[in-house]
Amino acid sequence: MMHGALEDITQAIGNTPIVKLRKIGSDTPAEIYVKCEFLNPGGSHKDRLARNLLRRAEETGLKPGGTIIEATSGNTGASLALLAALRGYKCVFVMPDKMSQEKIQHLRAFGAKVVVCPTAVEPEDPRSYYSVSKRIAAETENGFFANQYHNPANPEAHYISSGPEIWSQTNGDFDVFVAGMGTGGTISGCGQYFRERKPEIQIVGVDPVGSLYYDFVKTGRITKPFSYKVEGIGEDFFPTTMNLKILDEIVRVDDKECFLMTRDLTRLEGLFVGGSGGAAVAGAVKYARMTKKSQKILVFLCDGGHKYMSKIFNDDWMRENGFLDEEPGLGTVRDLLASKGSRNLVTVTPTTTVAQAIETLKKHGISQLPVCEEGRAVGLVAEIELLRHLVSGHKTLNSPVGELASSDYATVTPNTKIELLKSVLADAKVAMVEEQDQLAGIVAKIDLIDFLAKLAPPMSERALLG
Repeated sequence: MMHGALEDITQAIGNTPIVKLRKIGSDTPAEIYVKCEFLNPGGSHKDRLARNLLRRAEETGLKPGGTIIEATSGNTGASLALLAALRGYKCVFVMPDKMSQEKIQHLRAFGAKVVVCPTAVEPEDPRSYYSVSKRIAAETENGFFANQYHNPANPEAHYISSGPEIWSQTNGDFDVFVAGMGTGGTISGCGQYFRERKPEIQIVGVDPVGSLYYDFVKTGRITKPFSYKVEGIGEDFFPTTMNLKILDEIVRVDDKECFLMTRDLTRLEGLFVGGSGGAAVAGAVKYARMTKKSQKILVFLCDGGHKYMSKIFNDDWMRENGFLDEEPGLGTVRDLLASKGSRNLVTVTPTTTVAQAIETLKKHGISQLPVCEEGRAVGLVAEIELLRHLVSGHKTLNSPVGELASSDYATVTPNTKIELLKSVLADAKVAMVEEQDQLAGIVAKIDLIDFLAKLAPPMSERALLG
């Protein structure tokens, strides 16, 4: 055999690196590190679980040619499918319908059969992916129900693999271990290993809004779970593989926080991870801000981002689900008004005389005036209109400007986008900015030009960018 070669790909499981985050969490006094489990050959930490599940199953009589059945959100199935391909097992995986198409296609690529079930049903419902997997296992001859939610080989996998590996890599030099809470295997197995060696270590679980762990840990109440989008963490029942007593703290995150952090990990740190990794880091940063301590926090990153290209890394999907803020663009009218400084808004009333209006224009060095009644704009007078009316001879200096006011303006709000304002000012002389029916400002073309000029990079920078 070639020197240095592995017997098969399963020997590449483990020995994943630990990396320090440089940008994310830098506003806290903590140092945040991540364990890059997405670099396992099967794409996630579930490689460790699958290896241990099959080891235990084979010890109790599982033979090649048998069928592995499992309820999985995708990663456990992918890892079991990888090992099954090498060891001669068939696979049937049952998944909830919120899972990405990439996960389903990944499993089928290994020759596995995939059964998809509805997400929004109770675990006891015969249609749930837990119930369906149990039924298939009961009906399959020479079948092995991996049962990661209740199989003690799950936390054991992390007690004998992930925990010792992390301890060896760090020499125990960390203060907090953070992991997402799903089946409980990672946080229970690693947590027990670390606690036995360093009793003061803090074990922190991260739970998504919609899961029932958080409320139960905080209040002892079993609240009604509801559907959420992030995959691989949180539960709507209590797996026996989860040891909640190991926790020192639990942090709650929502879907939007998870997904935006997932994208930030890729764009700011070069870590192409999945949503559960984003959730864990979002939770770790929340914990660091909450505790405000100088401490070393180690976060477990479960899987890679390639299975989420149609969701988390798809702007259309993110936007459709309300997770992606609109692009900042050029800003809003509120930003433009702020850039003008705190100049007082100069207005006149309908009864102001032409003479008084002219004096006001001269005094403030402006060329147009909003005409307001009870704080609301009812018209606009400009230098050119005053001059035209005086030259015509039909009006005098004592005439009220209300009779001269024009409607050559548009009304916008402080939240109007600058992009929209540009088209407004192409048709109107000025834009009146109204907030709650009160005039908040006036914007002319020159104000827009000044604002855009401030946003433009210097000529030397533009030359570099070009």
